[in-house]
Amino acid sequence: MLKDITLGQYFPGDTPVHRLDPRTKLLLTVVYIAALFMVSTWGGYALCIAALGAVMAVSRIRPRALLKGLKPLVFIIVFTAVLNLFFTAGDDVLFRWGAVKITYTGLERAVSMVLRVLLLVSGTFLLTYTTSPLAITDGLERLLSPLKKLRVPVYELSLMMCIALRFIPLLIEETDRIMSAQKARGADLETGTLPERARALLPLLIPLFVSSFRRADELALAMECRCYNGGEGRTRMKQLRMTGRDAVAFCLGGLLVAGILVLRRLGI
Repeated sequence: MLKDITLGQYFPGDTPVHRLDPRTKLLLTVVYIAALFMVSTWGGYALCIAALGAVMAVSRIRPRALLKGLKPLVFIIVFTAVLNLFFTAGDDVLFRWGAVKITYTGLERAVSMVLRVLLLVSGTFLLTYTTSPLAITDGLERLLSPLKKLRVPVYELSLMMCIALRFIPLLIEETDRIMSAQKARGADLETGTLPERARALLPLLIPLFVSSFRRADELALAMECRCYNGGEGRTRMKQLRMTGRDAVAFCLGGLLVAGILVLRRLGI
């Protein structure tokens, strides 16, 4: 299950999506998320699915990689569907068994919420799949640069996010290594009831915390040895520049929002 967590991973490529400016991809991700919350018709969901599929095709991200990243969220998705299915009031009853009933309104709400969660998570994954953590940091810093006038530590916040994204795969790999070592010593982590399995995972926390603090200390020492002093006076080897492809991407994002609004207005 740990190997299925792909958040923070970057798949290098030379596709038009990979070559987009990170600021463009960050802004379009925000637009995509806002568009998802504006969707209220099945036509709008179909349009979002088509847009997501087009980005996957252009960026050459395989559906298998996206589905693999969604596996750890199965419980949350099922829980969301059950809550909306059985606890949504409505007069159009489809099934009744004692006090339990399923209405058409509840079924429609459950399907729409599951679609919204899947599309939301998939769009966020595509951002990290096609953009390196360093590029995300640079793009976020440039977008938040006006806040520097308010004495907001923009660079430090961006650096923290970059380090967090880089540490996610490392911590997952470290956890998997510790679990394998515990199993080799006879620990039973896969059998028993859910509370028993949860208690069996507690011995993993101490070595995981020790390893995490050791990595953080090594990173801090490496930054200090390289005379790191924050974002003041810092230069970049690669300057961010928006090109014509970024303008095209913004236009396509605007068309997506316009299409959703039109379908919402028409009730399609």
